[in-house]
Amino acid sequence: MKKLTIVRFKPKPECFDIFIEALKEQGKTGVHIEHHIMLCDDEVVAVAIRNANNLEESAKQGVAWLDQQRHLLQEYNDTDRHTIFMTGDVVEN
Repeated sequence: MKKLTIVRFKPKPECFDIFIEALKEQGKTGVHIEHHIMLCDDEVVAVAIRNANNLEESAKQGVAWLDQQRHLLQEYNDTDRHTIFMTGDVVEN
């Protein structure tokens, strides 16, 4: 089974390009089947497809990476902090 993850980020305006480059590099790590970046107003949205059996390890790596990038991001709120995300099963026809 495959898992799809969508993560929304809101980079600080002065760090926007730096964050995009960091996210592009993160997408090259090889843990994804597919990795896409979407720009939407002042947000950056990352979409990744992974094998379900790699999800836990990939999530751990993602949190470690995010810890190094938090200084580039604005917080959404006290609950979500620096990201808004969702993960679910990919339904294929």
